[in-house]
Amino acid sequence: MGRRIFIPVLILITNIAYSQTVKYSNEFLSIGVGARALSMSNAMVANTNDVTSGYWNPAGLTSLQTDFDAGLMHAEYFAGIAKYDYLAGAMKLDTNNYLGATIIRFGVDDIPNTTDLIDSDGNLDYDRISRFSAADYAFLLSYARNSKYPNLSYGANVKIIYRNIGEFASAWGFGLDFGLQYKLNNWKFGLLARDVTSTFNAWTFNEDELMIEVQDSVFNFAPDNSLEITLPRILLGVSRDFTIYNKFKALAEIDLDFTFDGQRHVLIEGDPISIDPHIGIEINYNQLAFIRFGVGNFQRIEEFDNKESMTFQPNFGIGIQFKGVSIDYALTDIGDQSIALYSNVFSLRYSFDRKSE
Repeated sequence: MGRRIFIPVLILITNIAYSQTVKYSNEFLSIGVGARALSMSNAMVANTNDVTSGYWNPAGLTSLQTDFDAGLMHAEYFAGIAKYDYLAGAMKLDTNNYLGATIIRFGVDDIPNTTDLIDSDGNLDYDRISRFSAADYAFLLSYARNSKYPNLSYGANVKIIYRNIGEFASAWGFGLDFGLQYKLNNWKFGLLARDVTSTFNAWTFNEDELMIEVQDSVFNFAPDNSLEITLPRILLGVSRDFTIYNKFKALAEIDLDFTFDGQRHVLIEGDPISIDPHIGIEINYNQLAFIRFGVGNFQRIEEFDNKESMTFQPNFGIGIQFKGVSIDYALTDIGDQSIALYSNVFSLRYSFDRKSE
């Protein structure tokens, strides 16, 4: 059998197999959901109050304004190569208890598999090229409740992860999130302990597909299994509502993301703790029309002359809300600003009450 080398998959599988605690494990769950949040640079932990709370802070489900709330979003990254989809629903069980469910998929489809490009006679045969997908899935089941203390609510997520790389490898994971929200006049405070118990992804590999033969099997890579661990992350947020003039109002929030997996190139670097701030502002007219701004993703970059510079990611968005229907749009820079990789993101939300008997 000839050489069967599929470089992209090999690199990915190698990283998984030999990195038990991966700094950027399950990073697709750090992108964010909802155009409103993306336009505000994901500053949502304290003010989230709709179906997206199942992702941002499950405690926010206690602020649902209707009995049912549903939302969806579709986004494409890197000129449509990667697709990101979100679907969620939430409901009020009674005056104190709330339930939500969230599904997230981030994937790259139609990846050419050229491992069988060369036939047994050594000829190139393009009909032997097959295609596969590399996709990450997350299912979150959320529960929230108003506490016995006024203005304090809490919630939790049970999180199930499924990751798949065609026929080469797949993984199942499990984790928990815990959130709090507290309201004091025009102030709101939020805390989210994401992956509070650490999230574990157990990988299994297709030994036949990953077999690599180089010079009569001098090197053979076929791991049996591997455990990938996502360490906890703490998000703290504070927001405040303002009245600008008459029916014009504003909301501002600042969040701090604390990571504990070693030094990251963020605004406040540390080892093992790093802190990444992000700020969002929303201005609305009579809760009908919205304009939003955000800044985040601060990174320290070392230039060629060894000097260090700071970059950041600006975001912008608008939205409308009428009779339970909300349509939001975000223009977000997902890459380095010099490359100008902007994404247009739309999301839809529908809120409604039970029919009166």
